[in-house]
Amino acid sequence: MIWFLRILFAVIFVGMVAVSIYASLHTAIWQLPPSLTGDRWFQATLFDAYFGFLTFFIWVAYKEANLARSVLWFVLIMLFGNMAMSAYALIQLCKVRADAPLRDVLLRS
Repeated sequence: MIWFLRILFAVIFVGMVAVSIYASLHTAIWQLPPSLTGDRWFQATLFDAYFGFLTFFIWVAYKEANLARSVLWFVLIMLFGNMAMSAYALIQLCKVRADAPLRDVLLRS
């Protein structure tokens, strides 16, 4: 299970970096047209994403014993979203043996 999750989160990380670079090379985020940013579904999707980021961060805050690291991860998650989240998950997955139970990843050590 640990190997599967390592591969999954690595694919998510690489995929998000690739699609973000691709999108950035075509249109800067601050140049999105008002017809898009004013769209209610666009706004709902942003709320959905950021509430998801906040939900994931609650687990990060639980895992991290150091307040400074928690704050750093909060900033990274809010700025980079799934890229930061997949990086955090990979870090946690690489801290345990490949045959470790999933609880060793999810719970505080």
